[in-house]
Amino acid sequence: MYQILRAEELADNIYLMEVEAKRIAKACSPGQFIIARKDDEGERIPLTICDYDREKGTITIVFQIVGASTQMMASLRAGDSFQDFVGPLGCASEFVGEDLEVLKKKKMLFVAGGVGTAPVYPQVKWLHEHGIDADVIVGAKTKNMLILEKEMEAVAGNLYVTTDDGSYGRSGMVTQTIKELVESGKEYDICVAIGPMIMMKFVCLLTKELEIPTIVSLNPIMVDGTGMCGACRVSVGGKVKFACVDGPEFDGHQVNFDEAMQRQQIYKTAEGRAFLKAKEGSSHHGGCGNCQ
Repeated sequence: MYQILRAEELADNIYLMEVEAKRIAKACSPGQFIIARKDDEGERIPLTICDYDREKGTITIVFQIVGASTQMMASLRAGDSFQDFVGPLGCASEFVGEDLEVLKKKKMLFVAGGVGTAPVYPQVKWLHEHGIDADVIVGAKTKNMLILEKEMEAVAGNLYVTTDDGSYGRSGMVTQTIKELVESGKEYDICVAIGPMIMMKFVCLLTKELEIPTIVSLNPIMVDGTGMCGACRVSVGGKVKFACVDGPEFDGHQVNFDEAMQRQQIYKTAEGRAFLKAKEGSSHHGGCGNCQ
């Protein structure tokens, strides 16, 4: 059993939990994820690691209520436990393996949308701990949906907060702030964008135009988290990849976002899964059992 040491609501329907998981905390890196399951009857839920403390042996996760399983998770309190808490899974962020002296010369921009702020935070924190400052744009629909602002402010070189409705910080989409920063003379060697699929799509369209290489995390489309179900199948540079085992990070300019988003919608129904199975043949996977 994996005990929850801290549980709090960060914003409307968005929750943070600090979980005792010593082996995962010892081995994980920014960019990776875990799979949590409340009990025998619970759904397996893949969640990107928001933070970790190797000394305390804890992992911090952030999730939004999107269905029955996450609604059940939100009811858990400090002292409760997860039956299963598996990880670290997926590949670590590319820059973790780069030469630090080379990395220090790069000008990096992070763009976080909504709950995507959670997986961006450990990456920016890791850079900060290694003496590297990065610019960070955090976007939310409204001020009430904004999360981890103080935590991000403590590790970012420059933090730019934007809300779609203009209720806090800059007004407008994150893409508008990217434009404004570049127009003001900012230059970036790489951008990392994590958030809703539609946000990442439009960030990538803009950064391609601006000739800024961009990495995205496709954690929003993961279901099974082990490459078995095929839900997170995506075309990257014309090749079939699976976000959970090949990623979750990919070259954003190579990702076919339209195909991925359309596939997400189709996969939600039994009829849709049967259609995908017939269409994709042996590359479909289907190990989740839903397509039998």
